[in-house]
Amino acid sequence: MTIEFVVAFPVMLIVAAIAVNACSFFGVCAAFDNDFRDAVRTCATSPAYGQDVAQSCSLIERELQQGSNAKNVQVQVSARSVAQGHTAFSATVRFEPTLFGAALNPQVFGVSLPTLSHSEEIVVDCYKPGVLS
Repeated sequence: MTIEFVVAFPVMLIVAAIAVNACSFFGVCAAFDNDFRDAVRTCATSPAYGQDVAQSCSLIERELQQGSNAKNVQVQVSARSVAQGHTAFSATVRFEPTLFGAALNPQVFGVSLPTLSHSEEIVVDCYKPGVLS
């Protein structure tokens, strides 16, 4: 019985670490999708006077970083112009798996845990008051 436990315990830990990280990643993705849409609606659809797209991207990125409050999550936001004056905002969240939330260890018993990423894109018409187009 002891030998079976010694053999099976590392495997059980690896499976548990993968399951916990998968559930954490799914939670981060769900929150990220909602927060990204809210941040774009708040910061980009009606920019302040003199605010360009790059400043909108940095504001969105700052809001997303503040919303995550996790050390193992990085956010990157970019924008590109699409047809008829619309702007497409793209954001990617990168999730680095942890060992049950403790240390940012990229390996569990020699098995490397890859960085997971999730992307979201939304196209908006950035309203500029007083500008005729």
